[in-house]
Amino acid sequence: EVQLVESGGGLVQAGGSLRLSCAASGLIFDDHTICWFRQAPGKEREAVSCIYIKDTRTYYTESLKGRFTISSDKSKNTVYLQMTNLMPGDTADYYCAADWGPFLIRRAQEWGLPAGEMDYWGKGTLVTVSS
Repeated sequence: EVQLVESGGGLVQAGGSLRLSCAASGLIFDDHTICWFRQAPGKEREAVSCIYIKDTRTYYTESLKGRFTISSDKSKNTVYLQMTNLMPGDTADYYCAADWGPFLIRRAQEWGLPAGEMDYWGKGTLVTVSS
């Protein structure tokens, strides 16, 4: 079965940094787009960033460009999200999600990316940013 396991969440002060990890198994890593979503209490789940593993094409939500960086390590079947200059508004459950092929990168670049487009999900990791 496909498994996506997030790690790296925790409590951090405003202005600090965290690196989240998403370890994937049960799929052909190179054939998938891996994305990070986040959901704060009472709010909709929103796309943060995606990477198509085969050629490392990326997508970022415009408001987070410059603070968050997505990357991958094919040898470890792992995707990372480096988060810097964290703010209280970044507090949320962060989820790793996967979809076959490069198609959602193209879609997100043109129209955004609803959570329902993803095929597989991890259980999430909580990031709390204190003021």
